[in-house]
Amino acid sequence: MTPAQRVDALVIGSGPNGLAAAIRLARAGRDVVVLEAQPQLGGAVISQELTQPGFVADTFSAVYPAAAASPVFARMPLADHGLDWVHPEVAMAHPMPDGRAGALYRELDRTVANLDDLHPGDGRAWERFAAPYLDNFEALRATVLGGFPPVVGGARLVAAMGLQGTLEFARLLLTSADQLADDLFEGAHARAWLFGSVLHGDIPAEESGSAIAGGYLQLLGHAAGWPSPRGGAGALTGALASYLGSLGGSVQVGQRVQRIVVARGRVAGVVTEDGERFRAPTVIATTSPHALLRLVGDAMPADYVRRLQRFRYGPRTVKVDWALDGPTPWTAPEARQAGTVHVGGEADAVTAQTTAVRRGEIPERPFLLFGQQSIADPSRAPAGKHTAWAYTRVPGAVAGPDAVMAHVERMTDQIERFAPGFRDLVLSRHVQGPDTLQAQNANLVGGDVGGGTYRLDQTVFRPLPSLLPYATPIDGLWIGSSSAFPGGAVHGVPGWTAASYALARSRLPL
Repeated sequence: MTPAQRVDALVIGSGPNGLAAAIRLARAGRDVVVLEAQPQLGGAVISQELTQPGFVADTFSAVYPAAAASPVFARMPLADHGLDWVHPEVAMAHPMPDGRAGALYRELDRTVANLDDLHPGDGRAWERFAAPYLDNFEALRATVLGGFPPVVGGARLVAAMGLQGTLEFARLLLTSADQLADDLFEGAHARAWLFGSVLHGDIPAEESGSAIAGGYLQLLGHAAGWPSPRGGAGALTGALASYLGSLGGSVQVGQRVQRIVVARGRVAGVVTEDGERFRAPTVIATTSPHALLRLVGDAMPADYVRRLQRFRYGPRTVKVDWALDGPTPWTAPEARQAGTVHVGGEADAVTAQTTAVRRGEIPERPFLLFGQQSIADPSRAPAGKHTAWAYTRVPGAVAGPDAVMAHVERMTDQIERFAPGFRDLVLSRHVQGPDTLQAQNANLVGGDVGGGTYRLDQTVFRPLPSLLPYATPIDGLWIGSSSAFPGGAVHGVPGWTAASYALARSRLPL
């Protein structure tokens, strides 16, 4: 039997949370190894030539406002390791059937002018709402993109915005996007513009918690932009891995962990499917909650197992990447300059998507998140050509290749409504249905791209109600995936926070 490799700490998974956790440990002087099941490191932050040679696609995620704003990544010299953010002229556009589009610019004044042009007064209303948060963005960021419990961020928010401002923020957390839109806007365009960002998550616009989901994404557009890494999503992973290597940490790909070893209530290491053994007193798992339970087996206390089994996943997803013979021919001028386009039209049509999926019905006109990174980053495609991608949420009825391909046609029809002639530009396409997404990345359970549903209770208590949700009852074993607070998007906070608590618990220097 091959002797076990001994290290100070192990991290399961090389996505942004896994790499952030490993960097945190390595910066504290720990000998850390990251184990990645797939042959390519990066988790859901990778890029490949999916459609045809020369066209660089982001295999899973693509646009990173939370990464650009991340207090975790801000602590790292990622630019020195090759990361270069590309900001499109327009962060996001939401075209409407009348050929005009609500636009989100990094500049607040340009956004205000756009919304006011669509309906007088709507832009100024957005400015009144957004300005206090942007003026105190550091405190807001510390609250929303901090670890749990958000005591330090909350204290900074109170100090920055005062008691009344903090209470208004608390109200926002409990408010629906529907109510926020009623409070702010009179025109149809601004309402749809807000609702499109709500659907980055899975909370319907009429439910509590949806206002912050949409509103915060728009605020990020002003404070940090909605950028992508030059050359593809993998450039972010590459920068994180390069920085980790400079600290002495390492990543081993093709190492699928089969079992987490527990001895006398304490983690002892892991065993891989190939029979490799690693011994370590600290293990941080960036897996889904249910996968963690499978890895530990019957070593986890029954009460904790019952509580963690209540964790719920979000809706299924279909994603398509296209190689195009030219730029997408949007009718709305703003959409032609946008890195991200919300394709769905009026607010009622956007919310109809969520309603249909929740009922188990297949929407004939699905709402799409559409990306066109080659507009601002020509390195993504050959000269004169372009890339595009889109994803949409689907019910369980969209299962199997035939159902997925039928829905791809609905998605393409929807794009044609706002960009006539799109079909004629398609050179080739690459399709990922829910089962494919999960097969390629085990954390995308059932094609859920958010690491679990964002219903209000699970947004706050993630992955379960606890003052220290990253800890498990097994000493030395931590969960640091997007299923832990503050959740999905690419920012590294769960992994970094889990590692920080692990260091504190083991009384190692912070």
